[in-house]
Amino acid sequence: MNTVQPIRDKEIIQEIKEFLKTRNERNYVLFLLGINTGLRISDILKLRVIDVQGRKIYLKENKTGKEKEVEMPPDLKKVIRKYIEGKNKNDYLFPSRQKDKRGKPKSISRGMAYVILQEIADEFGLERIGCHSLRKTYGYHFYSQTKDVAALQDMLNHSDPDITKRYIGINQDKLDKYQTNFKI
Repeated sequence: MNTVQPIRDKEIIQEIKEFLKTRNERNYVLFLLGINTGLRISDILKLRVIDVQGRKIYLKENKTGKEKEVEMPPDLKKVIRKYIEGKNKNDYLFPSRQKDKRGKPKSISRGMAYVILQEIADEFGLERIGCHSLRKTYGYHFYSQTKDVAALQDMLNHSDPDITKRYIGINQDKLDKYQTNFKI
């Protein structure tokens, strides 16, 4: 299995936002939520409208079972507010066309989220992009802006700062730079 990468280029992120905004609001909001909160895709996909109506997202992480709260940046909150307008509070935030046994829409699957991200990767010529790329993109840019690996480690629920740096690709960036400048 290949390791997926964050989207490092802010200009490409902006182009992706504009592309998604004109094509599919659900996918646009999914992308924004992923890159602005650092939540795992499994946690994002189980969110319901009621979970994002306040300033913060409160949830129990699927992977760890730990409770987590994430403050939404104001720009994200504005987009979410518009997106959930008129939706039932118990509806999934990212509904699928598929229905459950009661005839209610299911949430999109992780597989569908992967397909959405692959379409983005193809459109923008990105390599090694997958569901975890959203979380890694958040981590990469959080660290780039703050240089606070301890806070990021806590946000991502990692046990060690070195794990966090490797996870977001900072170590690889450093190695690539050294290698590019290397001469004998």
